[in-house]
Amino acid sequence: MTSEDYIKLNEIILKQEEMLRFPQFSNRDAWELGNYMVNKVYEKKQELAIAIRKLNGNILFQHCTEGTNLNNQNWMDRKYNTVSLMERSSLGAWAVAATTGEVVSTHGLTEKDYIFCGGGFPIRLKTGEMVAVLIVSNFPHELDHDFIVKALSDWLGIDNVPEIDLSLSY
Repeated sequence: MTSEDYIKLNEIILKQEEMLRFPQFSNRDAWELGNYMVNKVYEKKQELAIAIRKLNGNILFQHCTEGTNLNNQNWMDRKYNTVSLMERSSLGAWAVAATTGEVVSTHGLTEKDYIFCGGGFPIRLKTGEMVAVLIVSNFPHELDHDFIVKALSDWLGIDNVPEIDLSLSY
């Protein structure tokens, strides 16, 4: 991919983050959204780990299908840390890093605790306030991100959310 491709990707992700916002978000909302996503996974006979955490790290929802393991939990921890620190999706952080040449250590962070790849998404209120992080793991990272975006689009009833081009090699 070219630098222009990453810039365009970042613009799409920023638009997704802007559009996919909640009127309110409670612990019960986390439970209902999490169950909705798990049911989607089972309907499609897929394997995925899904979690929703408050910004203080409190796990509001988590489910891991049979085909996932502790490694997926470790990836979710790193994605959560990235989203909560950068206050944007982990794929967005990855796209920016790809254009700037940054790596995790550029920010004084370690790859043990942070990762620039798709699968973490900020849960924001319509006011812009970030209140939680939605994390998934087990698909290739751009598909992790795409799963979140499609699930949130459906859940929130928001049409015309731009999609990333999955035909590109990320």
